[in-house]
Order: sequence, then structure tokens, then C-alpha cells
Amino acid sequence: MTKSSLQTPKGFRDFLPEQSSRRRFVVEKIRGILENFGFEPLETPTLEYAELLKGKYGEEEKLIFEFTDRGGRDVALPYDRTVPLARVLATNQNLSKPFKRYQIQASYRADNPQKGRFREFTQIDFDILGSNSLVADAEVIVASLAATKEVGFEKYILRVNDRKNFQGLPIEAIRAIDKLAKVGEYGVIDQLKRVGYDTKEAKALLKRVKNSSPTKQVKDLFKLLENYKVETDKYAFDPTLARGLDYYTGIVYEIEVEGYPAGSVGGGGRYDDLIGRFANGKTPAVGFAFGLDRLIEAAEELNLLDPYKVSSRVLVTVFNEKLLKESLSLVSLLRKQGVPAEISLDPNDKLEKQLKYADNKGIPYVAILGPEEVKTKTLTLKDLASGEQKNLKIGEVIREIK
Repeated sequence: MTKSSLQTPKGFRDFLPEQSSRRRFVVEKIRGILENFGFEPLETPTLEYAELLKGKYGEEEKLIFEFTDRGGRDVALPYDRTVPLARVLATNQNLSKPFKRYQIQASYRADNPQKGRFREFTQIDFDILGSNSLVADAEVIVASLAATKEVGFEKYILRVNDRKNFQGLPIEAIRAIDKLAKVGEYGVIDQLKRVGYDTKEAKALLKRVKNSSPTKQVKDLFKLLENYKVETDKYAFDPTLARGLDYYTGIVYEIEVEGYPAGSVGGGGRYDDLIGRFANGKTPAVGFAFGLDRLIEAAEELNLLDPYKVSSRVLVTVFNEKLLKESLSLVSLLRKQGVPAEISLDPNDKLEKQLKYADNKGIPYVAILGPEEVKTKTLTLKDLASGEQKNLKIGEVIREIK
């Protein structure tokens, strides 16, 4: 086995306990908000037929991980979870509508890894399918803002536009304008020139788009957000925002966090035509997706996440093999009382080695159960941070640790 074979493939990562704990913390914060809004969980496969995904993402289609399985079938890893969602709805016509779902799973893109972008990444998607109402758009937006706040962010803004502001423009021009925040005006003009505009035309087009007024849909949406009591500094009209995916049909939006330079932490919009590609009849749909990696990066840069703590609160030591039975009884009792506890696994390890293990792992307490403690039906509880030791009865130990 070579050294390189022990590395993860480019753009794929391991998550050690500290990282995994932070991811779970953020996910659970957002999951709580989404369920409070009535969204229900959904899971779809890690593998889809390639035909399902093709023709849905425009120029981004080249990033789909596609291959042939052993049966000669063309399959692919999901680029996102929106197209698989459309498949689910098309094949489960009996689902009650509007259908509100959230999904927390990995997606895959053969992208060039960079800050906040990986080839395997987790998105937190939530959508409402089967409603034309602008209230559905507002519900998704308000849920996304509430989730952003719940993670701990204070300064953030939702940029909003309507794809109808780009009506009549070729998709290549829309994609170029959408990159204004990343490449600046000169960069956009240069890209417009590459798709057929001369310098004068490119400047005039960009100026016209930048000076566009909010559509009636956007104005009505903002009125709804006012009724939801959303603070007016948390959202703003941005006529250059397009969102890159070709399937968006109406209002689109992104959330940016102040102090995080890598881009938006999430975005979404209305995509009324996508599901109709899989089933007869048009099914209106609107949704949002957080990028978990970007959320965590932003939260770390703004020091919003608490230092990592191991789940175990106490290590029950084993004084010797003769007292193993008593130590096993103690750790079982602690766990039944809701105290996360570990036990030393080798009865022959010296006490010093057991204490060192607890200290290295960050377990705050050690319970010592020797012959004297067994005789008096007590135990010695040691606080590894302060070095303080107390001889306590089991009930007192539980109160002390909790």
C-alpha cells in the first residue's frame, strides 16, 4: 500500500470528532428551526441514473460525477438534492400537497476544491412543492433567516431578485452578470464580450440591469416579510443576482454573512418548471439550501462555536481485576442516571495510566473505586482540571457531575 493511497481523494475529507461535533451542532440548530416551520425529513439515494441529472444544470453539468456501473448502466452522484426531490414527487403522486421537506445529505461535484468548496459536501435543503402562493416563497425565506440567526450570526443579509428582470437575455449573459460580486464590473464586461457583446453593448447592458427596479413579485414579497416582522436590514433587492442554475423561474435569493469573504452561505428560489420535466402537469416549487461547510467556516471565523468538549463526563477507573465487577456496576448506574461515562478497558492498567487517558481525552472527572471505597460504599471523585478530590456517596457524585 502506497502513502498516497492512505490519503482521501482530492476534495473529499475525514471529519474527526471535534469537526464532526461542530457539524452536528449546526445541523441540529437548523433542523430544529425547519421542523418548527413544518418541514419533514426526506432521504434520497447516493446514486441516481445519469439521465435524470443531465440537462438540468446548464454549464454546471460538466461537474457531475458520472460513470458506468457493473451492469453497464450510466449512473451519477447527485449534483444537488433538488433534482432527486423532483423525481420523488413525480413518482409519489399520493404525497399530500403542499409537500414541505428538508434533506440533510451529501452532494458531489467534480469542482476545483477551494475555500468553502469541496467535491463532497453536505447541503441542508428545504422546499415547498405544490404551491403557487408567494406566501410559500416567504415561508422558505423566513425559515432560512431564522436558521441563520439560530446558528448565532447577527450581521447577515438576504439578497433578493426576480429572474424576470433578465427576460429576453441569453443565458450566457445572465451567468456573466450573476458573477458581478466575484469579478467586478470589468470582469463582467469581459465575459459579456466573450459571448458576443462589444464593449459599448456590454456596458449598456450591465448598467440597465443594475438600474432595474424591483418587480411586483419582489415588492409583494417584501410586504409579506414586513408582515412576518422580519427586520428590514435583513433583506435587500439586488437586480444583478441570478443564481447560476438554469431551472430557476422566479424569485431567487442568497444569504451573505458579514465578515465571511468566501461568498454566500446559502441560496435558493422558485423553480416551477423542473418537476414537470418528470411528470405530466406543472408543479410549482420553491426552496433553499445551506452549504454546511460554508456555514461552519463562517461561524468559526466569527468565533460563534464553543470549544469542543468530549461527551464523556467521567471515567470510571478499574483499581484491579478483583474490583472489575464493582467498576462495571458503577459505570452502568451512572449511565442509567443520564451521566455519560466511560470505563477503563484494561483491568491491568496502572491508575496513573488511566488518569492520563482521561486527561488526554478531556474527560473532566475520574471516579476511583478502590478497596476502601468499596468497604464504605463511597468513591473518590477527582476533578482533573483543579486536581481536587472528594470522597462521596454515589448520589452525591451524580449531583456533582451534573
